[in-house]
Amino acid sequence: MLRAGRIVYTNDLPIYTAFDEDTVRFPGALVADVPSRLNHMLIGGQLDLSPISAFFYAQHAHELSLLPDVCIGSRRDVWSVVLVSPKPPEALDGATIWVTTESASGRNLLRVLLERRYGVHARFLETTDPLGAANRGEAVLLIGDRAIDARLKIAAERVYDLGSIWHAWTGMDMVYAVWAVRRDTLAADHEAVIGAMSALREAQNWGALHMDRVLTRAQATHPRPPGFYGAYFETLNFNFDAQARAGLRRFFTESHAIGAIATVPPVDPEVLVVHS
Repeated sequence: MLRAGRIVYTNDLPIYTAFDEDTVRFPGALVADVPSRLNHMLIGGQLDLSPISAFFYAQHAHELSLLPDVCIGSRRDVWSVVLVSPKPPEALDGATIWVTTESASGRNLLRVLLERRYGVHARFLETTDPLGAANRGEAVLLIGDRAIDARLKIAAERVYDLGSIWHAWTGMDMVYAVWAVRRDTLAADHEAVIGAMSALREAQNWGALHMDRVLTRAQATHPRPPGFYGAYFETLNFNFDAQARAGLRRFFTESHAIGAIATVPPVDPEVLVVHS
């Protein structure tokens, strides 16, 4: 039985609500955790396939194979990957920025934007309480539900949406999480991997057709103001299509330009699933 990860944030619910409500069966065991933990569980062999940080995939592409169809990204705004800062990004040269320990893609996207778009270099320090640092007036990167908390509670002029900044600069999508499988798992149990990806696509299709139930589960999981989740899920992109892959390739190219990764890895999935 395949061991598969899932992201613990509410942003995975348009895909995973179908599994939570038993309307689609996932052919394996699902383990929920933050992206950074899923990254290391996959590469460490505790998981067979998982959503992982896109940047982490770039670092380990020789050990992992990209899976098709699904991702977590944005066409423009993202809402859940934000810099909270008393100064605008272009004024942060030499500054200290606190970063969540939960992310790889968000941290490196911020570095790319600072260095490649604005020409500034900052020092990054990890914190387990990024929202607390933000409330104290520090410059902080937040992701997931704590980023949403910051967006809802902190003055708008201090919150910078990294998806929006990326799109304004490049005109392209951004992809924060991809689905990947260990190469040894793919070689040993190819059909099981195909079955898992077919289930994920079926669950995603179910979520799109039953968004009212997705919204109800999201609100029960992490209550937000009325109408929030409907708008939030519309900002996200879950389709790993050509447009998303082009944005991901640009992110990897920019990451390589600042020396964050040694090479630009492939962005085309190696596992193909035939859909009926």
